[in-house]
Amino acid sequence: MSQNSARFIVIEGLEGAGKSSAVSLVRDFIEKYTGHAPLCTREPGGTPLAEKIRTLVKTTEPGDPLCDEAECLLIYAARAQLVANVIKPALARGQWVLGDRHNLSSLAYQGGGRGLMSLVETVSRATLGDFKPDLTLYLDIEPALGLRRAARRGELDRIEQQELAFFERARATYLAKAQEDDSIVVIDAGQDMAEVHKDILAMLQQRL
Repeated sequence: MSQNSARFIVIEGLEGAGKSSAVSLVRDFIEKYTGHAPLCTREPGGTPLAEKIRTLVKTTEPGDPLCDEAECLLIYAARAQLVANVIKPALARGQWVLGDRHNLSSLAYQGGGRGLMSLVETVSRATLGDFKPDLTLYLDIEPALGLRRAARRGELDRIEQQELAFFERARATYLAKAQEDDSIVVIDAGQDMAEVHKDILAMLQQRL
């Protein structure tokens, strides 16, 4: 990678893996490395319409529970908006993009966790084609530990309230996809946060 070519870097991980602090760390690294702040996005969300979809996905409607297939399709609708209206234009003008989640989340959560891999792969191809991040940092953590950390932050949203087995299936999918794709780097997020950040910085120095 050269400093002058825009890149799309994504932070992935289960609940409680420390994505927010990792995003801040990587954002600062990119700004020092390139001399310019990256455009930071989150998924689902990142555009006015996509943020409305995020609210639908994250909240519980007791009288009309969101079915798994609708969840998947809503997330891809939000992602399509974000990629078309924010991410691709930023990359085209030479701005680096740093994402808090992207397509790997759907492969893990809706594909692995929900058991909808066929639907996820079909919709992914239809909406994204061959578009993908240049580099993904997957913060790997035991689901039980991650959920305990997440619970300390406050009330859990609809996704965070899923059973432990859901997150175990999602984690297994994350790890399997990382084995298949050398643009996905696994970081041990079960360590002390200082060690996690040290590993992230070492990886960025190596890759960039």
